[in-house]
Parts: sequence; structure tokens; C-alpha cells
Amino acid sequence: MDTSNRNRSPHTDTSSPSALTDEREPPRGPLLQRRRELTEALARKPYDLFLYLERAVVHSDLAYPDLAAGDAYRALLLADEVRDESFEYHDEAKESLRGYRTTPCPEVLNHGSLVEDLDHIVDGYGVEAAGEYNILANIASVRCFQILSLSLLLCGCLKSALEFCERGLKMVPHNRELHEIKGYIEQVARRRLRKGPDEPIEINGLPDRGVVRREVYPWNTYEPDRFSKESLSFLNAKLSKIAPKCEVKVSNLPVLLDGANNTDEYDIVPTCNQLGLFAKQDIALGEPVLEEYSLLTANNRHKESTCDACGTELPPLRSHSKAVSCPECYDTIFCDEYCFAKAQEQYHPAVCDKDIDSIAKDPDPSVIDESLYLLLLARLLAMSAHQDIHPLEVQEIKYIWGDFVSVDLNDVDGSITDEPPPEWTLPFSFKYNVETPLHILEKMDIDIYATLDRHDLWVFNTAYAKFRGTASARKNPRDGRPDVAAVHPFWCLANHDCNPNVTWEWGGRMVLWARETRVVGNQPGGIKAGEEILNHYCDVNLPVQQRREWAQGSLGGWCMCQRCRDEAATAATGKPAKEPNGSGNAQ
Repeated sequence: MDTSNRNRSPHTDTSSPSALTDEREPPRGPLLQRRRELTEALARKPYDLFLYLERAVVHSDLAYPDLAAGDAYRALLLADEVRDESFEYHDEAKESLRGYRTTPCPEVLNHGSLVEDLDHIVDGYGVEAAGEYNILANIASVRCFQILSLSLLLCGCLKSALEFCERGLKMVPHNRELHEIKGYIEQVARRRLRKGPDEPIEINGLPDRGVVRREVYPWNTYEPDRFSKESLSFLNAKLSKIAPKCEVKVSNLPVLLDGANNTDEYDIVPTCNQLGLFAKQDIALGEPVLEEYSLLTANNRHKESTCDACGTELPPLRSHSKAVSCPECYDTIFCDEYCFAKAQEQYHPAVCDKDIDSIAKDPDPSVIDESLYLLLLARLLAMSAHQDIHPLEVQEIKYIWGDFVSVDLNDVDGSITDEPPPEWTLPFSFKYNVETPLHILEKMDIDIYATLDRHDLWVFNTAYAKFRGTASARKNPRDGRPDVAAVHPFWCLANHDCNPNVTWEWGGRMVLWARETRVVGNQPGGIKAGEEILNHYCDVNLPVQQRREWAQGSLGGWCMCQRCRDEAATAATGKPAKEPNGSGNAQ
């Protein structure tokens, strides 16, 4: 995770979410209708593993391999519940199989050679000795492994794909489909790792981070119309308390581009609408612009002296400070009574004494970003559970734009390639998007099946998209590693520019100040009434190429602010840049 905020890429936030939904007719239309029917059926029968498998197939056909993997994994967990009487949902999962038979088997299992391998699946005990419910669970497990391995391959998560494929082959060693999928995985792995046809593939050396679609899903009814009068009125009422000299308005921004282009010298570039912060009154240089408190924070250091609520680093000697411990879970520390009270009001009872403190803590340096985003998701789920609202209705993220890409651009065929499509920009891994979030919910004593409407994988993905567009992080001064992250929903409305007119600091509260001087030309700071507040989410002292590489990785495209365009044009042509106009936003 960068130690700076990540702006919403100006990728197509049109005036309402309906502009991003796909209203095309067949073949997509009937598939979306079938998905809706299966989702409604799961609301009535949340422990029916075959409904999950059916929906996984539909998600595959809709080109959502990540969602297919999520459904197949829940079906796999339910198959385990059927087979093991000691598991929590054994009775419910077994009861859900009433009405299903091995002959004829459910249509979703009638795939390739699966039914032909029935005797192998039950490990030689024979159909009668295994019991019909266990046989169904065993066949379903192999189907889960098929879907999981192929879907994760399509997402680019080769290590997890191969692990599930090999688990399936242990159950049924001669399954034709699993052998084909394993061949595909090894073929892609050899090309990506540049290995020869006879070189061995080490599973631990395989890449396991992929990318998936980043969009307002066609069935997502929680994305607000951010440009409506009602939304702007709500946001400005909140903003007036933390930034009295500012207001939220619609801003016209240059569209981030996919890479090198010849538009840097153009006077007019493609633009789109986003929300932004604007000064209502003159703001003097050095004057505070905004001061924001947020509980949507995360800390990835175990047993670290950091406020659980706001992320403030606490003094080493707790007894000499105003720090407060939760009486139910003493190791959870808050910097003062205010933070403790706010935590009790907003989220803490949902996780109090639930043994989740060690999850994703003290991570390997290679997964620091993922651990912080996961912990932000965990906090969001706790806020949702305690407030009894849908996660996407939590105010801290409801109005945030998540770098969403149009459904039309995301639509691709299901062919296997070395990398996922370039249009897919949301980082994804099985561990951090599927497995561990469900584990956290189970630790919180939440039924992951009965609460599917709030805890479906697309909900997690949407939250991650918003976090990756807005989360800031703070480095630990002892080793320089990011260890605390937060989302401040109003601070992130101040759009990024490489010639910013504000700077910021995050302690327990996020504070924006008007800069003393601007980066370009050392021009004097201060902000005039009517001007947009221009924030910075990367090190603005970096050269243009490095700034654009940062934006490509974090925001999904090259920064097209005026400074970047001028400096890139100068580098390309040798001609001096035009005089800066003080703003990177197209007006």
C-alpha cells in the first residue's frame, strides 16, 4: 500500500450508477435473470450447495470467474458440512439435500466425466456404503474443485488454482476435466515464468495475485447517484462541520489513460465528471482546510500500541497517557474515552473478545498492502454488523467512487490467456478476497450462508475497489513499513493533482492545510474562493514517469494533470513547458 491516498480514477463516473449497468439483451440478459432467480432461491435455502454451484456456473458464463470461485468455495464448505456431523451447519446442509438424488443427479453435476468417475469419488467404499447424501457431497466437491481451479486460473491466481486442482485429483485421480485444467495451469505458468517444457513447476513459486472486473455490478442497488441534489445536500451538511470554508461540487477531470499516448501536447483532453472539494471562501496559505475523524481504520501490527479506533500511535507507557482498555478484551486499547465511546457506538461490540486480533497481523513484507486492505474490510464488516446495515450502506464508504470501469468494457470471452484482460483492474487473490473474509465473519459468529445478501463476494470486491481508490497509510518510523491505514471519505473527495494547493498530515485525525508554496514554479500558496482543493496522493517530487507509473498501478491509468502533461511533452520534444495554470483538472 502506498503511503498516500489513492484517487478515484476518472473512469466513467457518469451522473448515475445506471450508466454503468449492462442493459443489453441476450445472451447476457437471460443469464442475469437466472442469477437473480438463484440468488433469491439462496435467500430461501441458504445451505443448498447445489444452488451455489448453479450460480457459480452462471457467474462463469457471465465472465465473472472470481464470483464463480466464491460460489464454488461456499459449496465446497457446505459439502464438508454434509459429511461431518460435528460441523456447525451439518444438519442444515444435510437437510438442504432432500429432494436431490444421485440418479438422476442434479444437472449441475452432469459435467464431462464426473458422473462416470462415481466409484472413484467415493474412494472405493461403494455407493451403498457411502450413503446417498455423502455421495452427492463427494461429487459436488469434485465439481467445486473443477470450477475453483479453472476460475482462479482465469483470474491469474495460478498457485491457488493448482492447489484446488490437485485436491480434486486426489479425490478422483482419473478425472479428465481436472487433468485438462492442470495442463492449462502448467502451460500458462511456463509462459509467465519463462520455463521450458521439461522444467518442473514449483507450486510455491507460482504467482497468486490476479485481477478481476472492477465495476458497479448490474445487480448492485447500493451505489448512490453521487451527483443528485439529495446526495450533494447530504455531503455538504456533513462537510460543513469539518471544512466550513469548503463545499462538495461536481468537478470535471481529465480521464486517466491506459499508457503512453500523444495527447500530452493537446490543449483539450478527454474529461469526465467526479465529485470534488471547492473553496467557498478565500483560504490563506498555511490555514487548515479540513479536519476529519474516521473509525474506518486498520493496524497490521500485533500487540502494537495503537488506538484501535482512530489509529493514533500511543505512548509506550500506557499508564502515563489517557489510554483506555476495553474491559471485555483488555488488549484492545483506545487513545482516550472519546475513541472508546465512538468504537462502542460504531463497531467494537461486533468483534469484542472474538479472537480475531491476530488475523493478518505482522504480515510478510510482500503482502503488506493486502493485509491492510483486508483489515479495512474487517472493520467495515464489524461496522455493518453492529449497526445492522448493509456494508455498502456504511456512511464511510457509501459515497466513495471505486475506480469502476464500464460493464461493457469488462465483458470478455472466457478463453484462457497468459494474463487476465487488461480491462480488469481490481487486484484479487483467493486468500484475501474469498477465504479470509469468510473466516473473519465466522470468528464474529456470523452465519456466512444466511447473510449472503450482505456478505456476497461482489460486496467484498466493491468495498475493496473503494478502499483502493481512497485509503491512506502511515509508515512505522522504526522500519518504514506501512502499518496503519484509514479511509477518510471527505478528505478523499479532494482530487489528486501533481501541483497540489494543499498538503496533509494524518495522526488521529486527517488534516488538510493550504500549501505555503506550489510545486510548479514555487508560486505562492493560498486558495481563492471558487477554486478546487487539489490534493496529492503520491510523492509529487518524483519525476513524471515515476508519478505516472504510480498512478497506473494504483489508479488504473496515467495521470493527465497539467503538470504531468507539460513535463511529459517537454521530455518528448525538448520544448519548454507552457506556463502552469495552477490546476491539473480540465475546466
